[in-house]
Amino acid sequence: MRTVEHRPLRRGTHSVDVCGLVQRYHVRGGAGPVCVVLPGGPGLSWEYMRMPALEQSMTVVYVEPIGTGESGRLPTHPYGYDRAFYARALDRLLEHLGQERVYLLGHGHGGRVAQFFALRNPDRLSGLILHGSSPVGGAELEEETRHQFERFIRRNQSNPGLPAVIEAARTMPTIADDRLLTAAVRRVFPALVAHYWNRREELSPLRSRLRLSYLSVRRADGTADPVDDRQSLRSLEVPTLVIAGSYDVVGGMRWGRELQSLIPNARLLVLAWSGHLGHVEEPERFAEGVSGFVTATRPMALLHGGMLAA
Repeated sequence: MRTVEHRPLRRGTHSVDVCGLVQRYHVRGGAGPVCVVLPGGPGLSWEYMRMPALEQSMTVVYVEPIGTGESGRLPTHPYGYDRAFYARALDRLLEHLGQERVYLLGHGHGGRVAQFFALRNPDRLSGLILHGSSPVGGAELEEETRHQFERFIRRNQSNPGLPAVIEAARTMPTIADDRLLTAAVRRVFPALVAHYWNRREELSPLRSRLRLSYLSVRRADGTADPVDDRQSLRSLEVPTLVIAGSYDVVGGMRWGRELQSLIPNARLLVLAWSGHLGHVEEPERFAEGVSGFVTATRPMALLHGGMLAA
């Protein structure tokens, strides 16, 4: 009988070579199983994903995706940041970390990368956590986001801050400059959370720290990379927790329920008072939900990893 051996991870900021590029990652926490976190966007800097409550029970590895922050950029930048590329980068990172299996948490676009990776590498994961993700991208996702954004407008139609949010959302798709995109995402921030103007003092610091780089999810040759995982997710073998905020204009309840229905035995955690950033808006409930999922699935992970193997 053998146990699963994991190399302890050292806290701090580190890097690994991925296809000749520097891939930075940040280790926080230090106790419990390893959870690798993929931020959204694409192009959002990793810092907004900090989850101190979860770091109390897990070793959390925050990925600074290639193309953002201090990580390297592809020669084909801004193209080439498709899911297949990010899955290769993740595979290299997991090899570097020396972990037989990890929990993988993806937020928004990072969730679509995470599910792409899980479908192709189920043996690398103890569990999958899809936070504000969706089974599709492209026009269908954009249409649902427009619908939810209209609901946000109706809820806040008398707020004097609303016109600035609407204008920022209108112009963002036309911007290809990192500095201007960062300014725009900060202006649109109130739409990303459930009740920004009631929690302005609490949430403003995070808003001022958001950074967004201009990346294209098209392949390196400029061709489209369609996203529709509906059929594939029906055969996903990885234990999965889906997290959806009731006020999320990007991920949303439609996609949360659909992911739960598609993925065998998936759990759905609904954050009733959250938008797209439930890990910030309801941090304790978020962390409790993830920790409960890890506790329930960890014996299964140990079995698959060889705990009971001869």
